[in-house]
Amino acid sequence: MNDNRYTTLNLGPTHPATHGIFQNVLTLDGERIIDTEQTIGYIHRAFEKIAERKSYYQITTLTDRMNYCSSPINNIGWQMAVEKLLGVRTTKRVDYMRIIVMELARITDHLICNSVIGVDSGALTGFVYVFQEREKVYEIYELLCGARLTTNVGRIGGFERDFTPEVIKKIYEFLDHLPKVLRQFEKLLLRNRIFMDRTLNVGPISAERAVNYGFSGPNLRAAGVDYDVRVTSPYSSYDDFDFTIPVGSQGDTYDRFCVRQEEVWQSLKLIRNALDNLPEGKYFVDVPEFYLPPKEDVYSKMEALIWHFKIVMGEIGAPVGEIYHSVEAGNGELGFYLVSDGGRAPYRLHFRRPCFIYYQALPEMIRGGVLSDAILTMSSMNVIAGELDG
Repeated sequence: MNDNRYTTLNLGPTHPATHGIFQNVLTLDGERIIDTEQTIGYIHRAFEKIAERKSYYQITTLTDRMNYCSSPINNIGWQMAVEKLLGVRTTKRVDYMRIIVMELARITDHLICNSVIGVDSGALTGFVYVFQEREKVYEIYELLCGARLTTNVGRIGGFERDFTPEVIKKIYEFLDHLPKVLRQFEKLLLRNRIFMDRTLNVGPISAERAVNYGFSGPNLRAAGVDYDVRVTSPYSSYDDFDFTIPVGSQGDTYDRFCVRQEEVWQSLKLIRNALDNLPEGKYFVDVPEFYLPPKEDVYSKMEALIWHFKIVMGEIGAPVGEIYHSVEAGNGELGFYLVSDGGRAPYRLHFRRPCFIYYQALPEMIRGGVLSDAILTMSSMNVIAGELDG
């Protein structure tokens, strides 16, 4: 708009309030948003094309760099997609261990999102408080795989190592302590007059529009649509567990906050049930073409050394096939569309990144609001640049 009454403002790409490297060109009438245009791709890393030149085993190091706030879900989702192509069925122990790790990741993702909503409304205390709990989950990751942020926890066929008594103890301690923190966090914000004024009726979207855009995850459920991949297309034995899917009604920033907050409570319930009923058995299945042999065998047996080399170097092809597998990630339906021509790497690969799907709705959600509302709306959508650009 070339109208002298309006101001053009660049919100991003290098702005801390945009939660990532992407640009929103706002047309403002005073502080009221008249129109906006987004530009993405500032950190586009071509994950899909890089993956088409990598072996199936190596692609895990790409997937955990998409939504880095809950990377284990990305990794395990990819591993399950490959297992679907291979026709591999994991043990119940593997399934339950995966649920525990994925729900821990969901909790950290939601804690980050909701505490940042608090920060963007002027409440820093909650953010600092819950980050201490996020640190405890990262300590569990460290015990599992030695990493914290980009966590290569799983393997095609299961896990690299079993849960140790120390890991189980740490998880139980986390389950016992987090509820107290959550209640205090909710007491700080949920009925806070300032927080409610800043979030109610801010960035709303109707159920119909959310479906039309292809929303999934908490953003879709906040709009009133009861859809969760864990329930509609169960995987990893999620159908063994009883849990509630929270649903909002207004699709605004406050509803998105509440839905994520309730999902943390449900994740705690899932983790405890899975840990209390953790089945006996192997923490991996016999997939010698893709699952690395034990290190002690690699150091002492020629056959194991050869298999280790062949897997790491990607010298083993996968069956010819075409599959789609999705998981309920922190931001919604994370899907993997995989085409194999029988080679060592995927012939074609597409990641369905939930951020990329719903970020297109931002102009509609913030148009007519004020500048500060745009920040809160973006926070509540939980747009992660690593997942958005891919």
